[in-house]
Amino acid sequence: MPADQLRSRTVGSKVTESEYEKLTTVAEREGLTLGEWCREVLLAQANANEAKKPSATEQTMLAEFMALRMILLNALSKLGQKKEFTEQEFQELVELADQERFSRVQERLAAAVAGRQS
Repeated sequence: MPADQLRSRTVGSKVTESEYEKLTTVAEREGLTLGEWCREVLLAQANANEAKKPSATEQTMLAEFMALRMILLNALSKLGQKKEFTEQEFQELVELADQERFSRVQERLAAAVAGRQS
């Protein structure tokens, strides 16, 4: 085995006796030692989290979508109230959407991550 693939680091966690028994039972059911099973579970979770992180392109596309959504909802709200919507007001709305789009995306992504963890 190449030196960069040698397992030389340890990751550990304290568990109760009942938790330990539960983990051992699951590992044995899968034909693995507890250590092997833990490694597989940890790496699978790490890989899944890594895969879920949106790319810069995806974040940019989401930001543009969020800006368009903001413009559309605000414009429709104004028009639905039968209020006059000037070109200046529309331009200000577009500028506001452009300024806030990336912060709104970060808020949405953070909320999505928090929702997955709860």
